Amino acid sequence: MEKLLQGKIALVTGGSSGIGKAITRKFLEQGAKVIICGTNAEKGKKALDELQSPELEFFPLNVADFKAVQEAIQTLLSKHKTIDILVNNAGITRDQLMLRMKEQDWDEVMSVNAKSCFNLTQALLRTMLKTKGAKIINISSVVGITGNQGQANYAASKAAIIGFTRALAKEIASRNVCVNCIAPGFIQTEMTEVLTDSQKSNILASIPLGRMGNPEDIANAALFLASPMADFITGQVLLVDGGMVMG
Repeated sequence: MEKLLQGKIALVTGGSSGIGKAITRKFLEQGAKVIICGTNAEKGKKALDELQSPELEFFPLNVADFKAVQEAIQTLLSKHKTIDILVNNAGITRDQLMLRMKEQDWDEVMSVNAKSCFNLTQALLRTMLKTKGAKIINISSVVGITGNQGQANYAASKAAIIGFTRALAKEIASRNVCVNCIAPGFIQTEMTEVLTDSQKSNILASIPLGRMGNPEDIANAALFLASPMADFITGQVLLVDGGMVMG
């Protein structure tokens, strides 16, 4: 039986850890060649060592830097000719109450989380419009829908990704490129490890399924959206949150 992503080439930003690494592993298992990019070369090497696949490549890149992204994509396309799947997953937090939030905290989160989606998508779009059945998957968050105190910058960046997804989906649907968004709920990653037991208890009480998600839950959703099974789905926000946000 042919694998779901056999022969496809995927680019995953922030693919060396957490949700991004889980997506990378899942794509590799399903036959894709995967390029991961990020600013941390040490994490990139660790991911290469851990995943041990000849179909995996790490490319050092600051996804918030427009010019650097343009140059990097030209280099990658000269080697790979096309990118079939783009996963905009890179993200950071700089949590702080609004009264104490520094301008730098706002700018960095917006640049890495939201502007990176613009940077990567624009750099690849001309090529992807010529690629049969290309897929763009943007990773947002439930807080982009609900908001969350102390995360005005993060919530704004994730809400921006949702708007970006829907607008772009309408713009390029006629070219048979599907653009969708995954909004994870609370997922067990390095970001949630810093939470106190009390905070974790409050979170669990808000999740009908009674548990936090794991990175593979998001990877499964990304695989579905990247595969031919989702060829008639575009402009959607898929909540993977254990039922935390309904309606």
